[in-house]
Amino acid sequence: MAFLRILVVEDFEPFRRFIRAELEQRVEIKVVGEAVDGPEAIKKANELKPDLVLLDIGLPKLSGMEVARQIRDCVPQAKILFVSQEPSPEVVREALELGGAGYVHKPSARRDLLAAIDAALEGKRFVSGSVGYPEDAGAPPRHEAQFYSDDQVFLESAADFLAKALRSDNAAIVLATSDHRECLLEKLKRYACDVESAIVRGTYISQDAADALAESMVDGLPDRRLFFEGLSHLIERATSAATSKQPRIAICGECVGLLCAEGNTKAAIQIEQTGNDLLKTHNAEILCGYPISAFQGEDGDHAIRCICAEHTSVTFG
Repeated sequence: MAFLRILVVEDFEPFRRFIRAELEQRVEIKVVGEAVDGPEAIKKANELKPDLVLLDIGLPKLSGMEVARQIRDCVPQAKILFVSQEPSPEVVREALELGGAGYVHKPSARRDLLAAIDAALEGKRFVSGSVGYPEDAGAPPRHEAQFYSDDQVFLESAADFLAKALRSDNAAIVLATSDHRECLLEKLKRYACDVESAIVRGTYISQDAADALAESMVDGLPDRRLFFEGLSHLIERATSAATSKQPRIAICGECVGLLCAEGNTKAAIQIEQTGNDLLKTHNAEILCGYPISAFQGEDGDHAIRCICAEHTSVTFG
C-alpha cells in the first residue's frame, strides 16, 4: 500500500495528540514526523521529504509563514496545509498566496481536517468556513468544545462568547463552577457589558454546574429527558427576555467538564448528545469547557476523540 506521508508541525502537545488521533482514522496515512518549532520543521521536512505538511502559523522561533516559504523552496513536491487558530481572512489569503493547499481553522479541525487533506490530494483548495474567508462555504451551528490547560484561557473564550450574545440583544446561560461564574461576571463587566441589568431582565442566567447535574443524574448517568427539559426551560426563559428579532441563546457549560474530571466520560458524552438534540429544536449555540488535566494516556486520547465527535468545532488552548 502506498502511504500518504505526513509531517505534523504543531507546538501544543494536546493538539498534536488530537491531530494524530484524527489521522489514525485513515489506514493510508502515515505520520512520518513531528516538529514543535520553525527550525525543527524545516530540518525534518528536508530529511523526511513528506508528501504533506500540516503546518501551524504561530510557531516558536520562526513563524509558520516563513517555514512555508523555506519548505516550498527545499521540498517543492510537498503540499502544505495550514492548521491555525488565526481566523483573519487576511492571514488566510497570505497563507494561500504562499502556495498553501488549504487552511484549516483549529476550532473546526474535527470537522475539516480530513476533508481538507482529501481536497489537497485532489488538487483542490480547502478553507474552513469558520474563518469568514470570501470563498468559504459557511459554518454549521456552533457546538464547540474547548480543552484548556489554563483556566484563564477558557474564561477569556467564554467571556467573549457570552459578551457577543449580550451585545447583540440576545441572551446567555451559564452552567459553571462557582469560581468561574464569579470570574465571568467580572470579565463581562470589563467588556462593558451591563450584566446587572441583564440579570434583572433575565437575559443572563447563571447556575451552578454541579447543582444542574444533581437534578438530572440517576445512578451515575444523566436522565436525558430531565436534562433536556431543564435546559429547554432555561432557553425558553432567556428567549422570552431577549429583545433581538430572532433571539439566539449562548450556552456556556461546564457540566461535562466536571463529569470528565470525575472519570465519568460516558455521562459527559450523553449530555453532549442531549445538547445536539437541543440544537435541533432551539435557536442556540453551545460552548463546553473541558480541563485537559482530566484526560491522561491512551484512555484520555480515546475520550477526547469521542467527545470531539459530538461537536462541530474543537479548540485546544
